[in-house]
Amino acid sequence: MTKYKLIDLFCGAGGLSAGFIKDQFCGRYESVLAIDNDAAAVATYNANFGDRCLPVNIEDWLASHDVPQADVVIGGPPCQGFSLLNRKREGDARRALWEPYMDIVMLSGATAFVMENVPGLLKSEEFLDIQHRATSLGFRLLAPAVLNMADYGVPQTRRRAIIVGIKESAFELRPQEFPPQPTHQAPGVTGHLPPWRTVKEFIGDLKPPKGTQIRDEAPPYNLHFGRTPTETSLQRYAAVPPGGNRFDLQKNRPDITPACWLNKKSGGTDLFGRLWWDRPSVTIRTEFFKPEKGRYLHPDQDRPITHREAARLMTFPDSFVFKGSKIEIARQIGNAVPPAFAAVIARFVCRLLDQRKQYGETTEQEESRAVA
Repeated sequence: MTKYKLIDLFCGAGGLSAGFIKDQFCGRYESVLAIDNDAAAVATYNANFGDRCLPVNIEDWLASHDVPQADVVIGGPPCQGFSLLNRKREGDARRALWEPYMDIVMLSGATAFVMENVPGLLKSEEFLDIQHRATSLGFRLLAPAVLNMADYGVPQTRRRAIIVGIKESAFELRPQEFPPQPTHQAPGVTGHLPPWRTVKEFIGDLKPPKGTQIRDEAPPYNLHFGRTPTETSLQRYAAVPPGGNRFDLQKNRPDITPACWLNKKSGGTDLFGRLWWDRPSVTIRTEFFKPEKGRYLHPDQDRPITHREAARLMTFPDSFVFKGSKIEIARQIGNAVPPAFAAVIARFVCRLLDQRKQYGETTEQEESRAVA
């Protein structure tokens, strides 16, 4: 089968690339370039995909290098500027990083691109700018949507905006169905699909963790280590029942509940929460090892989830190699796109690329360079 050339921008550890490139997911693409400015993430990417990733600032690199030709560009420009957690950061320069992304789409001669971001992107002024730029380059956006990854086989209720653009001159102009049809559905919903995948399916076989450091042994236990909580923290963990949260801690052990929580009678129900065995996880973020940051307590052990458990809930196979310190690896895991979800998008785009018209790609690429 034809393998399509892939460029991954703001690639991080390579969760999105894994879904496109690895045979256990899609396997119809080959990497020709990846870029990220996080050195540890670049080391991880190169350990898994070969030396394709550059540890550079994208705009600096673009100013002095030729862009390789590719069939598709993927990536997620940093999302902090769009995040609801950063409502006041109107001048955040990271909002503009979609511009070099689109420059590379143009210069590579790609006929498709995939952009992943937080849901707030689709309601931002920047989305209108992205849409305008894509249209000016001859691309059509295929009904951008916010998708719940639990609907596509990921054991996590992670919601992200997905934008797919196709070069109109390369395709027959017929209706395209986006997003792809879900493969799973929420329990209790009428339908023929299997229910959402659960935490137990992905981490239920792991033994209790040992030690507090990355271990020199074969996966999965190399990244299956714990922390050194205080006695008070251990008592707090024990006070949270299955599926419980900080409000259960307040009720069961007010004597060891932080004062800031005792004085706050409302708020999010995931803080200091315990995962359920029979449900998907909440969104795995970069500080999943801190229960005070979210619902990250193990379903029935009095501890937060480990790096390996978080990686599995993100659908990274145990064979995926992570490089860096504990903090750097946690950041890579939490910032990634789950490979199993990326594969759904990869297969969708692959079907589109398989249907491309046989047109003068060399001419198109020459025009791209001329416009630049």
